[in-house]
Amino acid sequence: MEAVRIASECISTFQGSGQGPDRESTSPPRLPEHGPFALDDEPAWRAWRAAKLADSLPAAAPEIIDVADLAHPSADEIARLDKALARSNMALYRTAPLDEAGSRAAVAAFTRACGLTRFESHRSAGADGIVAIRVTDAPRQAGFIPYSDRPIGWHTDGYYAWDGADRAIQSMVLHCVRPGREGGVNALMDPDIAYIRLRDRDPAFVAALMRDDAMSIPPCVEEDGTVRGETVGPVFFVDPATGRLGMRYTARKRHIAWRDDAATRAAVAALVEIMADDPSIVRLRLEPGMGLLADNVLHDRSGFVDAEEPGEGRLLLRLRSYDRIALPPVEV
Repeated sequence: MEAVRIASECISTFQGSGQGPDRESTSPPRLPEHGPFALDDEPAWRAWRAAKLADSLPAAAPEIIDVADLAHPSADEIARLDKALARSNMALYRTAPLDEAGSRAAVAAFTRACGLTRFESHRSAGADGIVAIRVTDAPRQAGFIPYSDRPIGWHTDGYYAWDGADRAIQSMVLHCVRPGREGGVNALMDPDIAYIRLRDRDPAFVAALMRDDAMSIPPCVEEDGTVRGETVGPVFFVDPATGRLGMRYTARKRHIAWRDDAATRAAVAALVEIMADDPSIVRLRLEPGMGLLADNVLHDRSGFVDAEEPGEGRLLLRLRSYDRIALPPVEV
């Protein structure tokens, strides 16, 4: 989920303009030379695009995979999860609801069963790497939108950090322990589809968003006085370990800077239009025991009304990894 302060302490010289720093505009983007994401490799692109679109399912009826024991998914359940991930980079699952402690243990075991081993060291994470997403005024969480009942715009997790493709957030689990009383609906979109829609409109859009300086997040002062430096990186990138597409994106308007050229502005505007009503977008509210296993897909969250009783408010568990999901092979 997006980490954005309501009362932000971020340092930004670009606030309000949405424009990036003054960079040279003549250097060409570094694009792949071969494969489906190389603009000059038309056969590979067409083959990948056709296969991706042929395997898509209607967004109005997303498959929800029942997992009897989340900590120990069966071979058949793993096969179904793997098929869903291959189709849309996400798998929705449903298991028996548990309390917070039981859910944490199950989610921790589940992520490791999915081949995830390198987890983000988040300041709000427990020893198991899991962050509890709930309405709170706890130190270092108060004022951040995920820990409020406010809506969150489109984003991929970890968009604000970039230290190369091998250290980008590549996957996530979002598990519902308790929903809010009303609202809290998530929209989900496969980044591969977003890429296809953009490239179909104009290949120059994806070229602009694959530049190393396409998106900048200005420095931010933390509560303990430490400063997170400026982050500059691409929106779309190719994972060197798997050759698959990755994405960093946020729809936030403040404390972000886009490369200041016409191609980038047009690409960002087109992406906003696509995410407004693309037919591939899945919308649902996670209920107790439901969760999302995903290779860091685009997602948002509507605002919600929380329960009034203490200890009964909305609670989701989130775990983020630098690994792509690698489900173990199923023996036949």
